[in-house]
Amino acid sequence: MVGVWLVSPERLFGWVAMAILILTLGPLLHGLCLLPEEILHHANTRYRCPPVLSRVLLACGLSGRTVPAAGGAGLLLYLVGQPLPDLSHCCELLCLVSALYPLVKTLGVLGPSEVEVSDICEGRKMNVAHGLAWSFYLGYLQLVLPRLEESIAAFRASHLDGPFQGRGSRKLLILIPLNANISQKLENEDDNISFYDNLPNVEMDRAGVRGRVFKHSVYTILDEQREGGRECVVEYATPLLTLHRMSQESSAGFGETERRQQVLLFYRTLRDILERSLECRNRYRLILLNDLHENEPHFLSTVILRHLQQQEKEEFCLTPPPQQEMADPFLYLNHQGLMSCEPSLMFSSDKPKPLKEPVENSDA
Repeated sequence: MVGVWLVSPERLFGWVAMAILILTLGPLLHGLCLLPEEILHHANTRYRCPPVLSRVLLACGLSGRTVPAAGGAGLLLYLVGQPLPDLSHCCELLCLVSALYPLVKTLGVLGPSEVEVSDICEGRKMNVAHGLAWSFYLGYLQLVLPRLEESIAAFRASHLDGPFQGRGSRKLLILIPLNANISQKLENEDDNISFYDNLPNVEMDRAGVRGRVFKHSVYTILDEQREGGRECVVEYATPLLTLHRMSQESSAGFGETERRQQVLLFYRTLRDILERSLECRNRYRLILLNDLHENEPHFLSTVILRHLQQQEKEEFCLTPPPQQEMADPFLYLNHQGLMSCEPSLMFSSDKPKPLKEPVENSDA
């Protein structure tokens, strides 16, 4: 800048304004490109706190320091009334733009927008939700879900007239509310839900603790008429407690908007992890709860019953298929009256026949 001032002192202010315009118009154009995507796809999920439009503009970088800098530079260029430089002064303008870039960058005018920061963190797996999802999977779900069927079988043996005797849900239902507000007891959220019993404890040595206990709770879900009780294993995703507590700590720098984004990212990350896990396949069901209906007294029971009904309609029945009658069942039994364990090859004495009769060629 000193060099430009020594060469052309009368053009310094006009060229500085033009250089700032060159540096700031690019990020503003990029923010305008990000704006339609945020409004169309993320306005209802990321920006629920009013005013929504101002928060979207701020996240896209259209209402921060870039806009005042561009506006001030344009006003200065207008007041100076200096014509645009010709090709003979391009070298000086290039040097001035390069010199002003570190200054403008240091002042935070050209800093990345919230949308860009979120995209970088999500692409590089740097968010809090990624760590919580992997911790929830490696430290809990990967350990207990493969043993869930054994726990349910032991529970059925001790409760002959209880749940899981028919077409009940044999999966772990994991509740993920968007507001991360978790109650310690499900019956406090909905009086159509009542605690039934706990599954047998799963004990294993973990991180130096001998016989660490993992357990699941069985709940009875009633419909709107408080009839047709359905039993299932259901619980909240425990890491959401961490997200909720972080949003209440000022030192964590974690507000309500960031918490909602992290809950959605936690759900997507956990879903992708479990879909690739062979140990946990077909043993879980993630239920994302929208907090728009949190004031409804029976919203939680309605959602759980809807998922249970959908599970029965879309998935195979776990009961064995009915046995079909055979013409002579004793032909399939050996001399001890048991099914033969080793298959035998049966050959026919007839000569092989072609699938189609040979076609005779005719001259006609």
